[in-house]
Amino acid sequence: MTNLTQAEEQRYSELCAMALDFARQDEADELEKMIKAGLSVNLKSAKGDTLLMLASYNNALNTVNMLLSNGARVDERNDRGQTPLAGAAFKGYLDIVKALVNAGADIEANNGLGMTPCTFAVMFGRSETAKFLLSKRKKENIFQKLTIKFLEIFGNKSAKTA
Repeated sequence: MTNLTQAEEQRYSELCAMALDFARQDEADELEKMIKAGLSVNLKSAKGDTLLMLASYNNALNTVNMLLSNGARVDERNDRGQTPLAGAAFKGYLDIVKALVNAGADIEANNGLGMTPCTFAVMFGRSETAKFLLSKRKKENIFQKLTIKFLEIFGNKSAKTA
C-alpha cells in the first residue's frame, strides 16, 4: 500500500482483523461483502494463516465454501508449512475435509517431517476423516489397507472431541 495516511493504514489493519475473525466465526456473508469490495480472498494473518486456513481449522463450512467459490488458493501454506486440509484433518472436520478435497486440495501434501493430512487424522484418532482421505489416494497400498483395518477396530474418536 502506497500513499496511505496513517489513519487509512490503521483502518485497513482493523478491516483485516475483522475479516480474519469473520473467517473463524463462519460469518460468510459479511466476509464475502469485504471480498467483493476488494479484500484479497487470500488475505493472511501475521502467522501466515489464510482466511481459508482459519475457516477450515474452526469448522466454518459456509465460509470455506464461500472462499473456495471466490477463488481462494486451496493449498496455500501458513508460516509453519501447514495447509488448510492438514488443519481440518487434524481436527477431524470431515465436511471441511471433503470440501477442500473436492476443490482440489493435495491429500499428499507434506506438512513437515513427512506428515500428510491423513497422517494427522490417524495420529489424532479422526477415523472417519482418515478413511475418507485414504479412499481418495490414487494408489492403494498395504499400509492403506492396514490403516483402514486399524481404524475400524480402534478408531473411535470423532470431531466432536476436538
